[in-house]
Amino acid sequence: MKIVLTLLFLVSSGLAQRMFPAQPVSNYRPITGGERLHWFVVSTVGPTSLLAAGPLSAAIGTAMDRPKEYGPHWDGFGSRYGMRLTGISTGNAMEAGLGSLWGEDPRYFRSGKGGVGGRVKYAIGTTFLAPGREGQWRPAYARLAGDLGNNFLSNAWRVDSESGAGDALLRSLLGVAARMGGNAFQEFWPDLSKKMLHRNK
Repeated sequence: MKIVLTLLFLVSSGLAQRMFPAQPVSNYRPITGGERLHWFVVSTVGPTSLLAAGPLSAAIGTAMDRPKEYGPHWDGFGSRYGMRLTGISTGNAMEAGLGSLWGEDPRYFRSGKGGVGGRVKYAIGTTFLAPGREGQWRPAYARLAGDLGNNFLSNAWRVDSESGAGDALLRSLLGVAARMGGNAFQEFWPDLSKKMLHRNK
């Protein structure tokens, strides 16, 4: 299963790199240790994670009663919310730690230019790529390790019905999809918020 996901990631990274040939991130400045720690904290326990993504994920799981061991009630909601938080904490720590060794920058850099279609492609492509120390795009190996690592490691403390290799693979794929959604939000939200503020004036 891990091999299949890794191959999919590498193929996607290759396609994404064709979208961003040799062009580095414009005006790139390498991430500092403090900025990397800030990225970890905000990505893990920032408002978007704690107040939007976490409750939404737990609510969907509770409504579908998956896994059944937690039950379709508030206690089950809390268990699902906590399980998600431990997973992203582990994954983000791995991405930040390995990225610091490999010179991989976990931050999202907005395109902010071009049409909607081009910017959507950019948000998708940068799910699989990250800037290196010189600002050049390259496959985001630390991100892959964090995604795979946290989902397979967490099988050790998950309930039986969701602790198989197939379950971990599905969670990893959902993690990739969530990253795409997060990239799209960061890409378009500043423009949308400006338009909404302008209308309210």
